[in-house]
Amino acid sequence: MLLLFLAGCTGTPDAPDTPDDRPSGGHWRPEPGLTWQWQLSGRLDPAVDVPVYDIDGFDHPGSAVADLHRRGRKVICYLSTGAWEDFRPDAGRFPKSVLGRGNGWKGERWLDIRRTDVLGPLMAERIDMCRKKGFDAVEPDNMDAYANATGFPLTAADQLRYNRLIARLTHDRGLAVGLKNDLDQIPELVGDFDFAVNEQCAEHDECDLLTPFVRAGKAVFHVEYELPTRDFCPDARRLRLSSMLKKYELGVWRRAC
Repeated sequence: MLLLFLAGCTGTPDAPDTPDDRPSGGHWRPEPGLTWQWQLSGRLDPAVDVPVYDIDGFDHPGSAVADLHRRGRKVICYLSTGAWEDFRPDAGRFPKSVLGRGNGWKGERWLDIRRTDVLGPLMAERIDMCRKKGFDAVEPDNMDAYANATGFPLTAADQLRYNRLIARLTHDRGLAVGLKNDLDQIPELVGDFDFAVNEQCAEHDECDLLTPFVRAGKAVFHVEYELPTRDFCPDARRLRLSSMLKKYELGVWRRAC
């Protein structure tokens, strides 16, 4: 999902590009059970005592990422890779031919993911931005277009090809990458992604579908919006999911399992 409650985010200038000092063994690989904070709206609160933060890549400068690193956090860069957003600074660079139907959020439209000739370079630049700001990983959103009414005749094969492109672009830049939702394609994609991000698998009785990630030693960062914690935390613990209750605006408030 994508949210529009972006007022009050950090506005200090970017920190200088960080040197590529990642271990020679490769990018970060989050393990099951890590607690996390997902904040996409409001003024960033860096003081939540968790090892992982997931924040908007456009809205926060490198200095905010560096501050979280000083506090001992790994930081995930939220990007929309499957939908166009009219409020992003690069929105004008997307040709109309790749813009489909609205995805249910104001100012957003599905992208024609078959057009990797157009979208590949644009997404590479976005991921470059995450790398330059010092992020450790990318959360690419709207990764299940083929299962939605996009206005394009997208297939499961189109989605697999595009999702693997996003994973490859991210890994090429030394960052970890998460599979957002797209539960039906987990068996084919678990080897391409380093972790999963899921919304509402408990509400839809789908959390067991995420077990391939956990079995592979990869974290599943999971949120519910409608269920009380007593209704999903026991199963989340059993499945070793990193679960919490959030409000739809994804502000500071959280209630972890």
